[in-house]
Amino acid sequence: MQGKNTPGFMKAKNTTLSVFMLAMMNVAIILSLRGLPLMAKEGLSLLFYLSLITLVFIIPTSLISAELATGWPTGGGVYSWVKEAFGKHAGFTAIWLQWSQNVIWYSTILAFAAGALSYLFLDPSLAGSKWFIVAVILIIYWGSTLINLRGLVASGWLSSVGVICGSIVPGVFIIFLGFFWFIKGNPLAFMSDSAPFLPDFTKFDNLSLLAGVVLLFSGMEVTAVHALEVKNPSRDYPRAIFLSALLVLIVFTLGSLAIAAVIPAQDISLTAGLMQAFQHLLILFNMEWLLPILGLLIAFGAIGSVAAWVVGPSKGLFATAKEGALPPFLQKKNKNNVPINILLIQGVLVTAVTFVFLLMPNVSSAFFLLTALTAILYLIMYIMLFATALRLRYSAPDVERAYKIPGGKIGMWLISSIGIVGALFAIAVGFFPPAQLTIGSPLFYVSFLIVGIILFLGAPILIFHFRKPSWKVENANKKKES
Repeated sequence: MQGKNTPGFMKAKNTTLSVFMLAMMNVAIILSLRGLPLMAKEGLSLLFYLSLITLVFIIPTSLISAELATGWPTGGGVYSWVKEAFGKHAGFTAIWLQWSQNVIWYSTILAFAAGALSYLFLDPSLAGSKWFIVAVILIIYWGSTLINLRGLVASGWLSSVGVICGSIVPGVFIIFLGFFWFIKGNPLAFMSDSAPFLPDFTKFDNLSLLAGVVLLFSGMEVTAVHALEVKNPSRDYPRAIFLSALLVLIVFTLGSLAIAAVIPAQDISLTAGLMQAFQHLLILFNMEWLLPILGLLIAFGAIGSVAAWVVGPSKGLFATAKEGALPPFLQKKNKNNVPINILLIQGVLVTAVTFVFLLMPNVSSAFFLLTALTAILYLIMYIMLFATALRLRYSAPDVERAYKIPGGKIGMWLISSIGIVGALFAIAVGFFPPAQLTIGSPLFYVSFLIVGIILFLGAPILIFHFRKPSWKVENANKKKES
C-alpha cells in the first residue's frame, strides 16, 4: 500500500488495458514523495538499497500477485488468495494486517503533509513542532473521514488531482532543479558525507532505514486485479510491471539524490526534507516565491492520498463481515454504503497512534518509529502472500492462471523464497534503532515495535477465535425472519 496514491480513475473496466496504461496505474499507486527524504539520508548507499529492493521485493511481489490475481480473479485480493491456501483464519489475518498498517501509515503521510504546510505558513520551524504535526494530522484525517462518509464520489476527484499536482509535478520539478544545481558546478553534499555505496553490513543500526524504504514500494499487489485486462497477460503484465518499476526507481533515485545534493544527511528532516531542498534550490534560482505554492501542492497530494485510502482498506476488511469474521457492530453501513463503525474505530486508533509524536525526542524519530511499525506489519502480510503462491502451486495445480511464473515449481520456489528472505531481513533490521536518527531510549523503540506487533497481530486471532455463528450475515437474516 503504503507508496499509496490510489487515483479515482483506477477502476475495473471491460476494455483492454495497454501496457503503458497499466504501468501508469502502478506508478500512481507507488509514487509518494514522502519517501524521498528517507532515502536521501542514505546518501550514495540509497543506490544499493534501491537495487536490492527491486530484486528481492518489487519483482517477487509483482510476479506472484499477477499469478494469484489471474488464477483467482474474484476481486477479493489478499483475503481471497490467502484464504484459498490456508483457510479463512489466515485470510482474515492477512486482510487485517493490510488494514492495520494503513492505520499507522495515515499518521506518517499526514506528518509529511504538515511539514509541507509549514512552508505555506512561511514558518519552517513548525515542521519540528510536535503539537503542530499532531494538530495537522488529526484535522486532516478526520476531515477526510467526514468526506468519505458521503461516499467515494466525494473523494475521487481529490485523489486524482492530488496524484498529479502533489506527486508528479513536484517530483519532476525537484529533479530538474537538482540537475541544474549540478551543472552549475555547486558541491554535492552526498559526496562529502563520506557515505559509501555499500552500507556497513556488520552494524544493523546502519541498515535500519531499509525497512522504511521497502514500505515505499508496497502496493504492487493492488493492480494485480487488472492482470486479466491486458491483451496478453503472460507477456504484457510483466512488461507493465517492469516499466512501472523502472519509472518509479528513476523518480525515487533522482529525487532523493537532488535532496542529498543540497542538504547534508544529518540535517535532513524526514517530514520536511523535500521542502528543505526546495528552499535551497529556489533561493539559488531566485524563485523562492514558489516555496509556499509547492508546500500547498505537496500537502494537497498527501491529503488526496489519504482521502483515497480512508475507505479502501476498511471496505476490504468489511468484506469479511459477510462470512462472520466481524461482530454485527462492525457490519453497519450508512446510506452511502460506507462501513461507518469501522471508519470511526479506525479514526480512534489513528488518533491514538498520532500521539506517539509527543513521546519521541523529535518529529523525525517519531516519523521513523511509526514507519518501521507500518513496514513490519505489511511485510508479515507479504510473507503470507509469498507462502500462499507457493502452496497453491501444489494444492491447486490445475487452476488455470493467465499469467504463471516461468520455471515451474522451481521458478516459484526461487521467486517466493527470495521474497520471504528479503522480507524477513527487512523486518529484522527494522528492530534496530537507526544510527542516522536521534531515537532516544532504544528500549522504548524496540518495546514499542514489539507491543505494536502483538496488538495488531493478536487482534485478528482473538476476534476470529471468539466469533459466533450469529455474526454471519446469512445466519443473522435467518434469525430475523424466524
